[in-house]
Amino acid sequence: MRPFTRRTLMAGVAGAALVGAGTGAYAFAVEPRLRLDVTRYALSPERWRGGPRLRIAVLADIHGREPNMGARRIEQVIATTQELEPDLILLLGDYAQRVEPQGSYLSFRQVITMLTALRAPLGVYGILGNHEWWDDRAAQRAGHGPTEAHRLFEELGLPLLENGATRLEKDGKPFWLAGLGDQLAIRIGRSRYRGADDMAATLAAITDDAPAILMAHEPDVFADLPDRFALTLSGHTHGGQVRLFGYSPVVPSIYGNRYAYGHVVEAGRHLIVSGGLGTVSAGLAPVRLGVPPEIVLIELG
Repeated sequence: MRPFTRRTLMAGVAGAALVGAGTGAYAFAVEPRLRLDVTRYALSPERWRGGPRLRIAVLADIHGREPNMGARRIEQVIATTQELEPDLILLLGDYAQRVEPQGSYLSFRQVITMLTALRAPLGVYGILGNHEWWDDRAAQRAGHGPTEAHRLFEELGLPLLENGATRLEKDGKPFWLAGLGDQLAIRIGRSRYRGADDMAATLAAITDDAPAILMAHEPDVFADLPDRFALTLSGHTHGGQVRLFGYSPVVPSIYGNRYAYGHVVEAGRHLIVSGGLGTVSAGLAPVRLGVPPEIVLIELG
C-alpha cells in the first residue's frame, strides 16, 4: 500500500478543490444556461377514465433574466415547445421578477408578450405564481390584485385561469381545465402570506362530471386536495435547483422533498411538479445541479 504522506494529503485536497470548482462552474454556467431537457410522462389516472388522449406541454418558472433565461433563451423554449406539437400548452406562473425591466431582469410585459407566440389546437392557458404578486409593489401595498400580470394577460389575449375552470373537448370527449389562485400572494409578515386561492370557487366552476386537470403554482395544496381532479400540475419548487440522488437539500415547500419534483401519486391522486426553467437567488442559489431546465410533456390517457 502506498504510504500516506503530506504530499498525498495535499494532492487529495487539490483534487477535491478542482472537482468542487468544476462542479460549481457547471452548476452556474452550464446546466442553467445551456441545457434544456424535455421531461416526458405517460399516465392514465383512474379519475381520467372517459377523458381524451392528450399531449400537454407545461412551462413553469421562467423567471426571465439574463443570462440564464434571457430573450433568446425564451425563444428557444418556445420553439422547442412548438416542435413537440402539444394539444394544449399550460403556463404555471413566475414569468419574471420585475414590473419594469431592470439590469439583467426582463419585465413581466417582455416575457408574457413573448409567450403569446405559443400555439396549440386546444389553446394556451396560464395561472399566476407568487412572483407575479410579490414583485408587484402596488399589489402588495394594496393587499389585493389585479397585478400587472393580470392586466397583461387580459391585454394580450392570453387566457388566465384564477379560481375558475374552462370546459374543453378533444375527439368528442370533454374535460375541465381549472386554475387555482396563488397560495402565497400577499406578504403579511415574516414568512407569513395571505393567498389569492379559492378552492371552493374553483370547484364550483366545474359543472359536470367530466374529468378535470388542476393548475396550482405551489404543490403544497396537493396534500389536502379534493378527489375531483385526475391530475394536478405545479411548479414553484424548481426541484430545489440542486437535486442529487433524488434528494433536494433546499425546497420551498412545507413538505420538503415530498413534493419537490416529479410524478407523485397519493391515494390515487396524481401530481406532476415541474423543475421549471429559470433560477432565483432568494432562498436558493442561482444555480442548477441535477435538475436542468425542463419543458414537461405529458401523454395523458
